[in-house]
Amino acid sequence: MDTATLLLALGMFAFVGSHLLMSHPLRRPLVRLFGQGGFLGVYSLVSLVTFSGAIIAFGKAPAGPQLWDGQALVPWVLASLLTLVASALFLASFVGNPALAGTDVSGLSTRLPHGVFKVTRHPMMSAFTLWGAAHILVAPSLRTLLLTGGVMALAVIGSRGQDAKKLALYGPDWRMWMKRTPFLPNPSAFGELGFYWAGAVPLWMLLTWLHLKVAMIHAGLWLWLQPY
Repeated sequence: MDTATLLLALGMFAFVGSHLLMSHPLRRPLVRLFGQGGFLGVYSLVSLVTFSGAIIAFGKAPAGPQLWDGQALVPWVLASLLTLVASALFLASFVGNPALAGTDVSGLSTRLPHGVFKVTRHPMMSAFTLWGAAHILVAPSLRTLLLTGGVMALAVIGSRGQDAKKLALYGPDWRMWMKRTPFLPNPSAFGELGFYWAGAVPLWMLLTWLHLKVAMIHAGLWLWLQPY
C-alpha cells in the first residue's frame, strides 16, 4: 500500500473513531470539561481536521485499479438516481426529525409516521449512505472504498447509536417509533417525500455541477449536458 493510501486509511479511521468516541463514551466528560458550546467546538474541529486530512490523502492516492468500469452507463445511471434520492432525504431530514440531537420526543408513541419517516427514521444518515454507495459504483477503487466506505460505516453505526441513545432516554416512545418506521430506506415509500423532490432536483443539479468545477469530474446529467 502506498503512503497516500495508508494516510487516507488512517485519516478515515481517525474521523470515524473520533466521531463515535465523542458522540458516546466521551461526550459527557467533554461537556463537563468544556461546556456544551465548547464541546461542539472541539467536536467540529476534530471532525474538520481528520476529514480534511483524509480528503488531501484521497487526492494524492492512486485512482486505480478499478474493480469494474464505473463510467459505464448502468453504474452511472444507478449512482445518479441514488444521489438524487439522497438529496431528497437530506432536505427532508431537517423537518420534524425526532432523531436529531436535542429533540424532545416525549409522546412520540402517539404519532403516526408520515412523509419521509415512512421511508426511513434516519433520513440524514440514509442520505450519507446512499451518497457513499453512489461514489463506489462510479469509482470502485481502493481510495473510494476507504473514503466513502468510512462515511457509510459512520452513518450506519451512527444511526444505530441514535436508536440506542433515544431508546435509553425515551423508552416506550422510541421503541414504538422504531416499530412503526423502517431503519433501511423503503423504496416503495419514496412517493411520501412529496414536495421535497421539487427541492431535491435543483439541489442535485447544483451539487453535481459543483462536482465538475471542484473535483474536475463529471457527475449526474452533466456528463451529457457539459461534455469535455
